[in-house]
Amino acid sequence: MKVVLVEPEIPQNTGNIGRLCVATGVSLIIVGPTGFILNDKKLKRAGMDYWKHLDFTFYPTFEEARAVFDQNDIFLFSPSGKNIYTKGRYSKESILIFGKESMGLDKNILQEFEEKTYFIPMKKEARSLNLANSVAIVLYEALRQIENW
Repeated sequence: MKVVLVEPEIPQNTGNIGRLCVATGVSLIIVGPTGFILNDKKLKRAGMDYWKHLDFTFYPTFEEARAVFDQNDIFLFSPSGKNIYTKGRYSKESILIFGKESMGLDKNILQEFEEKTYFIPMKKEARSLNLANSVAIVLYEALRQIENW
């Protein structure tokens, strides 16, 4: 299983997600450009000493990253997603894709993969959830569905 962050902007979120990935044994893919440098102190601090244990890959663009994804295993997350995240049928090969904090995933990406888009329900007053929280919610649902993770 892999978590993909497309153009993350806040190093603390990415650091927390990296730590979550280590704790769950999941790989992290970061797609650029990022809103920070990858050796940012805030990134490392949020990830604590877990970062050295992280299975991590960086791709400069989404096009480069998607070339290695099995299109059958992708799940894209957005407040405008078509399906509730609990309806996803996750496997050990699932690729969980999240967009940047300020804008989410590019509209063209969401349109191209419309049937593979998912949302986390929330009250109308909220625009979005924190990225690290969203990843944790979805990742633990995906892992719950996999026996012996």
